[in-house]
Amino acid sequence: MRGRGMRTAVFRLLVLVGLVAIWEAGTWAADNPFFPRPSTIVVRMHELWFSGPPTALFLTEGAVADILPSLGRMALGFAGGALGGVVLGLAVGLSARVYDYLDGVLQFLRAIPPPALVTVFLVLFGFGLRMQLAFIMFSIVWPVLLNTADGARSVEPLHLQTCQAFRLSRAERLFRVILPSALPKMFAGLRLALSLSLIVMVFSELLPGTTNGIGFQLTFAYQSFDLPAMWAGIVLLGVLGYLLNELFLVVERRVLAWHHAAQRLVG
Repeated sequence: MRGRGMRTAVFRLLVLVGLVAIWEAGTWAADNPFFPRPSTIVVRMHELWFSGPPTALFLTEGAVADILPSLGRMALGFAGGALGGVVLGLAVGLSARVYDYLDGVLQFLRAIPPPALVTVFLVLFGFGLRMQLAFIMFSIVWPVLLNTADGARSVEPLHLQTCQAFRLSRAERLFRVILPSALPKMFAGLRLALSLSLIVMVFSELLPGTTNGIGFQLTFAYQSFDLPAMWAGIVLLGVLGYLLNELFLVVERRVLAWHHAAQRLVG
């Protein structure tokens, strides 16, 4: 198993190197100023965020000025939206009547593109951090809420009947049976919310009133026509998204190890 994982990692690396090589050759042949070479982008990334003497947490001044504020907004928004989604999802999913009443409303709200509500959030919260956090929370709460509700509704009836037979309290039933059964679907919603939080975080930083962050740096690069810096921000977001997803998968595998083991036994 470990050998297969190593081969998969090596294959992924080779695919990545091959794609970057093709990108480098294509941009070199096209010689288009709007599409700089990957080597140029990497140099610009180093200049913006990874050069200079380290400051806080052994990070450079550029990373502290742009990357950390963005990750902080994303983490706070993700935590608030995920917590709200789990709590509301359990409340909705544990009652068939509540789920039937609210399903249409929830589906309607989920279908609204978050950028369409930017004006509403600006009126309610104004420019700045409060608006950004509220915008991120609202954007990501729906996949967590709906997946958690679906997971709570999909508990095996036999398990619930066993709880009744042993006269477990509501709290014991929730934490010993319902939550463990709902965890796989809950993590599916959290994983989707994580990638979405990165997207809406950047969008919120493109709005007026932002003074730092990756999105702010993208806006500044666009206004100054610094195309390598703009592409550097795009590549940085891709790298951050990949690393956060891999870290989330590690946590998910550890938390759901019992679930995968049970599936193997059943299979």
